[in-house]
Amino acid sequence: MYRKLKNILKSVGPGFIIASVVLGPGSITVASRIGSEYGYAFLWVIVIATIFMITYTSMSARFGVISSNSILQSIADNYGRWFALLIGISAFLSTSSFQFGNNLGIGIGMQGITGINERVWPLIFTPLGIILIFWAKNLYKVLENLMKFMVMIMIIAFFINLILTKPEIAPLAKGFVPSKFSPDSLNVVSALMATSFALAAALYQSYLAQDKGWKRENLKRSLKDTYIGILFLALISAIILITSAAALHPKGILVNSAADMAMQLEALFGAYAKVIFSVGLCAAAFSSMMVNSVIGGGLLADGLGISRSMNDKRTKIFIVAILLIGMFVAVFFRGNVIYALIMAQASSMLAVPLIAVGLFLVLNNKKVMGKYRNNLLQNIIAVAGFLVVSLMVYFMYQNILAQIRTT
Repeated sequence: MYRKLKNILKSVGPGFIIASVVLGPGSITVASRIGSEYGYAFLWVIVIATIFMITYTSMSARFGVISSNSILQSIADNYGRWFALLIGISAFLSTSSFQFGNNLGIGIGMQGITGINERVWPLIFTPLGIILIFWAKNLYKVLENLMKFMVMIMIIAFFINLILTKPEIAPLAKGFVPSKFSPDSLNVVSALMATSFALAAALYQSYLAQDKGWKRENLKRSLKDTYIGILFLALISAIILITSAAALHPKGILVNSAADMAMQLEALFGAYAKVIFSVGLCAAAFSSMMVNSVIGGGLLADGLGISRSMNDKRTKIFIVAILLIGMFVAVFFRGNVIYALIMAQASSMLAVPLIAVGLFLVLNNKKVMGKYRNNLLQNIIAVAGFLVVSLMVYFMYQNILAQIRTT
């Protein structure tokens, strides 16, 4: 068993990196909140989100192994530099807006482990991240090994908490069947969908496959890697929701943040449960912080036509800029943080449908993909995913408007 697991870990890489960036503190909070409020009722959403994520990420991986160009360069060549640049800028703004939550997650996690104030930790972890970025000669290889380690920590930590909660099998199984769906629950569905379906990360899979050195003959291997990575992502999201549903929902306890989840587990199972959860939260936050900045910086650099390599010093400047933005907002910003985040998210909303359209166009372009173009089933799922993404953007827009009115 150990040898089999070791062989699997050796054969994968990009999929784990993508899983680690999608599952950050925000995703943990959303899954925890929905589990505490609705129980197991929306587990089926994670399944659908996983299907969409696998479809778009495997599309991206397929491009990565059959093309010598980067995907944004291909978009620029076929549809205009403006399109690639718009995706790059939007991705940079989007990933920058998420860094506050990643830094907050690191702070909360480390405070749960050490008792030291959460504001101290971004000042430690961000410089460590910057050193790692500039020290690594092969940044991809460093990220691959680090993210495998982080994902394993997350799985172990959250699985231990799941065992402590002892969920009932029958109600849990019913959660995978859509039964509690109405127009009023669209906000819940959209929020949970976003915990596993992240298009900027899906787009970057093509870069990671190329950085891994995979070529056309490695297509099956790259797709297998994609499936394993995204399934691990779905597994962790489901474990967190199930833990919250089993431990907190029966008691009517609502979770509003990852910190709430940690405190409630401590109240139910003792201090060690909080420490275990905090370890998983810290791993999720740090891995998301690192890869999130690489994706945002890398896509902006390539969108500008500067470089597609994460090892290029100019790309690393953009990566570090995102790390610093997250640190300064988390530690030093004393204005209206909520309003600042709302504005950042509003300016980045365009990235989501743009990436979906860009991927769809390129993967159906006969000149670019040849016989590796999307088949009918892939296009049907991709269009369905695009419609769901558009719905998510709509509800995000409505939430942003509501928050602006209250600030």
